[in-house]
Amino acid sequence: MSEPKGVPAATYRLQVHAGFRLQDAAEIADYLADLGVTHAYSSPLLRSAEGSNHGYDTVDHTHIDEARGGREGFDRFVAALHEHGLGLVLDLVPNHMGVADAAAAPWWWAVLQHGQESAHAAAFDIDWQFGGGKVRIPVLGSADDVAELKVVDGELHYYENRFPLAPGTDSGTPQEVHARQHYELVDWRRADSDLNYRRFFAINTLAGLRVEDPEIFDATHALVLQLVRDGAVDGLRIDHPDGLADPKGYLARLAEASDNRWTVVEKILEPGEDLPGSWRTAGTTGYDALAEVDEVLIDPAGEPALTALDTELAGRQVDYAELVRMSKREVTDGMLGSEVARLVRVIGELPGIDAAQQMEALAELLATFPVYRSYLPDGREHLDATVSAVRDRRPDLVAAVDALHPVLAQAGSEAATRFEQTSGPVMAKGVEDSAYYRWSRFVALNEVGGDPDRFGSTVEEFHAAQQRRAERYPASMTTLSTHDTKRSEDVRARLAVLAEIPTEWTRLVRWLMNRHPLADRPLAHLVWQNLLGAWPLSRERAHAYVEKAAREAGTSTTWTEPDEAFEGQLHGLVDAAFDDPATHAEIQELVDRIAAFGWSNSLAQKLLQLTMPGVPDVYQGTELWDFSLVDPDNRRPVDYASRRKLLASLDGGEVPAVDESGAAKLLVVSRVLRARRDNPEWFAGYEPVAVTGSAADHVVAFDRGGVVAVATRLPAGLAREGWGDTALQLPNGAWRDLLTGERIVSDVAGVAADRLLAQLPVALLVRD
Repeated sequence: MSEPKGVPAATYRLQVHAGFRLQDAAEIADYLADLGVTHAYSSPLLRSAEGSNHGYDTVDHTHIDEARGGREGFDRFVAALHEHGLGLVLDLVPNHMGVADAAAAPWWWAVLQHGQESAHAAAFDIDWQFGGGKVRIPVLGSADDVAELKVVDGELHYYENRFPLAPGTDSGTPQEVHARQHYELVDWRRADSDLNYRRFFAINTLAGLRVEDPEIFDATHALVLQLVRDGAVDGLRIDHPDGLADPKGYLARLAEASDNRWTVVEKILEPGEDLPGSWRTAGTTGYDALAEVDEVLIDPAGEPALTALDTELAGRQVDYAELVRMSKREVTDGMLGSEVARLVRVIGELPGIDAAQQMEALAELLATFPVYRSYLPDGREHLDATVSAVRDRRPDLVAAVDALHPVLAQAGSEAATRFEQTSGPVMAKGVEDSAYYRWSRFVALNEVGGDPDRFGSTVEEFHAAQQRRAERYPASMTTLSTHDTKRSEDVRARLAVLAEIPTEWTRLVRWLMNRHPLADRPLAHLVWQNLLGAWPLSRERAHAYVEKAAREAGTSTTWTEPDEAFEGQLHGLVDAAFDDPATHAEIQELVDRIAAFGWSNSLAQKLLQLTMPGVPDVYQGTELWDFSLVDPDNRRPVDYASRRKLLASLDGGEVPAVDESGAAKLLVVSRVLRARRDNPEWFAGYEPVAVTGSAADHVVAFDRGGVVAVATRLPAGLAREGWGDTALQLPNGAWRDLLTGERIVSDVAGVAADRLLAQLPVALLVRD
């Protein structure tokens, strides 16, 4: 595979929306250049649904979104980037289209108006036969709400929802008009069982696109590819490739059309899983790197105590694998039931297997699948292992599973492809959006791309992972925070300290549980951990988070059937953290006790992420401390004026203290990014650096081929034990720390850790 063109040295992710438009982004181009990145990395910019703050609901692929600044704003943004020597990486959404407002989505409107005869009918993945020739739109409050339909100005209206009328069908009662359309408005609850178009996950307002069709690919990519050819866009980030019928084929077509521009995919890899080697991509958007960095900074010694606490709170020892399977079964039997039912229709009759058995067997296979999806023939081993596991667990399904196995293994068949397209959403909804909120043993591990059952890693495992990364995907993106992470990097860094002080945390949790009892004790534990990790935060942010967390968990309240009494008690926990003096004092006391250790972890995280093999991304605002929780909390406005001012003071030569200002993090970010930009040859290899002495386990150090990165790990334990005789075994000679400017000489004994890390818990060394 040829090397991609235009590989960035580093990127800076920007969330562009009506409150931070392209014109606003243009105003910070100089700041991004000063920070040291080579490319801005923008959220989707094509025309999206009105009011969208994320852009993943594209409604028209032929225009830059006007609310985000339109083409004028885009051109201004690109000009500002180019003026400062920067490029642009653009987030692209090929899998689906926003259809919440049919009138705003011209392709969807045309399909609803003309049905299967529409010129755009082939763009959407619709099972017309199952719908009796109609698209089912799950929008009614109940089946009886057809009585609320009105015909207004040649359109069918249901409250604020507007739908087109097929030519010549506007006479009669609204109900008679509705009956003559190419769509059927149905009770929203039927989405779980009777939908007949493919969606993004379980979001009815995001309809799947068939970009495997070359004509659909060309139509949806024309503008973006023109921007690439014009030099306005330099790289691409592909959203949700797991939803595509043929990710390999899509990436090959994109690489040819874009002249092999640097492209990464939003692909979540399970631990030990690799991207298919045949994909024409530089790698992933970095969740795998995030997990590697997080895990090496977590103390495995804390696992027994935190497991014991979790068992006490749950009333039993949680089997995480079984929790995941059951959570995924809730998805297959609930919100994604329509997708499983479509699989049954596609497969058709199997000799000796009735439809109920087939449905149950498919649900079990999907719930047991160990990764997001296979890409047959790549990943066949995952299917085979899943079949074996289900056969062992469910003897009653052996015949059905054995009959399904060859059907699902037939690469390129509709049945195999739809199974692959369905396993990803089942994993995402069952794990990220359910199990992660249900198992609260140690929520620092409950992160996208991570494995909460894997409690930390060794330095040796981290080095091995980075050597693999350097060999296989040296231009893959690395990240620590994204718009989709469950909590920001600095929250996770602080929470990581709890693994070093589990007895102290256990004492506080028991005290909190006794003072503020909640029937759902695991959820209460999740709440207290997140409040500690993000403290201090506003009452409003805390309330918004706990409500979302509880409804995602679905154990005591849900999105569709909120339990007002329970949620009132849950909000009472939040109020207690602010209003009960004793509770407030206990939380504040522990935050004060571990804050410095959390800062140390944050700096270590950032240094590792920015210096490890790959293309590092900095999520907007995280160059300073950022204690954000899940979206929309992590999409709040960024104060660039204060960041500019602080960066200017650092450029005056000041070495900041590690304190609440976050200046130390900005120092690390800017110095590493500038080094990567100005001296890329320093970052061409990867070799672990040996560390000796009593506290050797508290250091992660590696040589990238010109620069040596040194990071402190497990800072609470280090504070108790001290550095002692710990030393880094660097080649003899003089070295300079790019962070502090200090000159250090290595001799036969190496470099003493206590001297090297006296000012900051991290160092970035070059030959002096």
